[in-house]
Amino acid sequence: MKVIPASELESHIGEEVGVSDWFEVTQERINQFAEATNDHQFIHVDPEMAKATPWGTTIAHGYLTLSLLTYLQADIGYMPEGLQMAINYGADKVRFMEAVPVNSKIRARNVLTDVQYKRNGRWLLKTTCTIEIEGKDKPAAIVEALAMYVVSE
Repeated sequence: MKVIPASELESHIGEEVGVSDWFEVTQERINQFAEATNDHQFIHVDPEMAKATPWGTTIAHGYLTLSLLTYLQADIGYMPEGLQMAINYGADKVRFMEAVPVNSKIRARNVLTDVQYKRNGRWLLKTTCTIEIEGKDKPAAIVEALAMYVVSE
């Protein structure tokens, strides 16, 4: 994470602001997500039945892939000086483009697409995040992620 004055955030709109390290999506993680969400669909948790699917193996839940975005983005991008807290503000758009087969590695590639000063030290940032799958041309997802940065003024 690169620390810059909040007033400089807007000058970085349109820039690629970082690419995360690769992260392996294991069957154990998929199973844990299934338990946490009560989504036990066979394409996620039953390797034998999943052999008959187009992927030939189990795949990560789309929302598991999406939920890993927070982790993937943790060390990339810009952080304004005087940051008091960062808040997940949601997403304007989420599109799941490709399934993530078990034991695949994913990473996030982020482009800062919008910055708005709201008031009282609050900055709303939109980042277009492409979640890539190692060895595949098509991304797992493209997410217009929103974060609210609260900085001391």
